[in-house]
Amino acid sequence: MTQRPGSASPRSISSTISSTLGGLALSLLPMGALADMTPIRFQLDWRFEGPAAPFLMAAEKGYFAEEGLDVQIDSGSGSAGAVNRVASGAYEMGFGDLNALIEFLAENPEGPGIQGVYIVYDGTPAAVFARKESGIESPADLAGKTIAAPAFDTGYRAWGIFAAANGLETDAVEWQNVDPTLRETLLTRGDVDAITGFYFTSLLNLEERGMSEEDLTIMPFPDYGVPLYGNAILASEAFAQDNPEAVQGFLRAFNRALGETLADPDAAIEYVKNRDGLIDVEMETRRLKLALESVVDTPDAREFGVGGVDDERLMQAIQLVADAYDLPTLPSPDQVFDSRYLPPVEERMLLSETE
Repeated sequence: MTQRPGSASPRSISSTISSTLGGLALSLLPMGALADMTPIRFQLDWRFEGPAAPFLMAAEKGYFAEEGLDVQIDSGSGSAGAVNRVASGAYEMGFGDLNALIEFLAENPEGPGIQGVYIVYDGTPAAVFARKESGIESPADLAGKTIAAPAFDTGYRAWGIFAAANGLETDAVEWQNVDPTLRETLLTRGDVDAITGFYFTSLLNLEERGMSEEDLTIMPFPDYGVPLYGNAILASEAFAQDNPEAVQGFLRAFNRALGETLADPDAAIEYVKNRDGLIDVEMETRRLKLALESVVDTPDAREFGVGGVDDERLMQAIQLVADAYDLPTLPSPDQVFDSRYLPPVEERMLLSETE
């Protein structure tokens, strides 16, 4: 379709609509309240896809505004970028892999403080995807095989943890570090025996390329003895100390939206569509549901509520990441996660309400 000079693209129209809806929520507040709004720049880890739904819902439905917050949500380009941007002060808060945060803190022991404040993915989404026709049905079958992944991929970086948990030598496989856009294509073509990637991303990418779950042996890291946490809401330590009510309010608003997302993912995806009208709604709904089912709705989250950490598990995870990543120092659990800003546990018992 030819676009006339000066006309708006579908994506810009979608962004305008989303901004208008968010602005409407703010405009309904009294003028005095608007002047007292605390601005928060929030960095996602990736594009506006299904798993971003609760953040975008909280913004569009005015939940952040009700907490006195003016939240700007930007797409990202990976967890390391989100961690660095929050640490640098470019963003007050963000969303990223807790293991990337552990790495940053270990490499910057005297650097700017940044902490996890709400665990969203109770387990790492990292998984191994293998071709069944390669004779791979269990971790032991990976020995001598070729696995592809980007150098920054969590599955690749944490391979030593997966290998140790499943009786494999770390060097039992041959790795190919590849561009993320090529990873699933290489597996589909049979150029490699397996790949690692986020479960709810690589599975959909493989299906787009003609492979089905029946063609694959899928080994999610949490199901194979890897106790790492996944993505968390992150906050600048300086911002949190100066604005504790703002961080608490952000988490209350997000927690509220997450509960609604868990209860009705199909409705929640509309907030992603409102932000980016070019998304494939069916695919992003499935991506959201896969994320919720695999790393949000876990036994621990059901028993203890979403958002928090188990102290012993966090200590174990920090040590495992330090060993696997060969980190120079070991951050303390208090450096990595601060539970003071979480909503009360009874408000975080969201999963029992979705049954």
